[in-house]
Amino acid sequence: MQQPWSKRHKREFKGCQFSLSNSFAQPLSMPELTKLTKDRGDNKLLELYNNHDLEYVPNGGSNDLRQDIASVVYDNKLSADNILVFPGGQVAIQTAALAFASNGVHSIVFTPGYQSTVESPEWAIGNAGVTQIPRHPDNNWQVDISKFKEAIRPNTKFVILNEPWNPGGILMSHHLQHEIIDICRAHNIVILCDEVYRLLEHNECDRLPAMANAYEKGISAVTMSKPWGACGVTIGWLACQDLSMVQRLVDAQYFGTACVSRASEIQARMVLGASDLILKERILRNKAHLMSFVEKYSEFFSVNEPNAGAIAFVKFKLFPSHLLGEQLASNGISIKPYYCFAEVDDEACEAKQYPCEAYHFRVGFGELAFPSKLDAL
Repeated sequence: MQQPWSKRHKREFKGCQFSLSNSFAQPLSMPELTKLTKDRGDNKLLELYNNHDLEYVPNGGSNDLRQDIASVVYDNKLSADNILVFPGGQVAIQTAALAFASNGVHSIVFTPGYQSTVESPEWAIGNAGVTQIPRHPDNNWQVDISKFKEAIRPNTKFVILNEPWNPGGILMSHHLQHEIIDICRAHNIVILCDEVYRLLEHNECDRLPAMANAYEKGISAVTMSKPWGACGVTIGWLACQDLSMVQRLVDAQYFGTACVSRASEIQARMVLGASDLILKERILRNKAHLMSFVEKYSEFFSVNEPNAGAIAFVKFKLFPSHLLGEQLASNGISIKPYYCFAEVDDEACEAKQYPCEAYHFRVGFGELAFPSKLDAL
């Protein structure tokens, strides 16, 4: 297992006053969440929060939370039985890889990306290898379907997608999603799709069906932190149509963190109950600030315009992003350099032979204070 890619980032940017690194939407406070719950007249849920006991919750989450997830996120096309709750999204992704990437399975992933979506199949016992397919800015960071087809082997049975894509906030087209599903269906391949930025599309027409709804062997991975800004609730889940696949996930989850906090479950229900209001005005104003900044300083920066999420993968034209990061950190400004999303070739760096992607860094624009932080840059 590799060291966390973000470990270097935490060391180099520790204590920075202005963080452009955060990728979540503006978090709510508990008083704000309480008010939203009261305003819609859900006093029973508030009573439940104030009077719940401290017993274990069922493995995989309580039925009431799983029902709310199925209703709010999956339009009741899935049921509570199709949802498995975790303490956040990270462990959910890892559990899916343990369940479906082991015992002679070859997997396909895409890079750059969130480390768990790239490396977790390698952590599965008895895996038969992982093929990493690069994404490139000259293709708007999209999945290269021809390279995907070429990478499939007879034992390829697990693929990880991340749509909307982190770190770029780029979403594939409906046509490309259909094409990937058709290919995987023909080869009996399970698709795990990290969908933590879903519901933050900048144009709702671009929103893709959840993989758990779109494909009978699809698994959707979601967390409360990104679209709803409920990071501290630490609730995530996996959703899947096939109940036999759900059972494999349950069996794998048993050896990790099987139970979440009941307080967190109830908070998650409160957030989901106010989902439409929370999502209503999140990020588009800040995105406009970012795009204006890039245009104003176009001799230094460029970006493939994001169409989902509160993130963008910005290019610095003069030198690689880790060198930019060093300069910014010395001035109290934090960004997420390229090394947070891909394994860096140390020999190439020593020879100063950097790939074009290494000039990119992630910016998060979901927080209310983003404009003032951008001014610092």
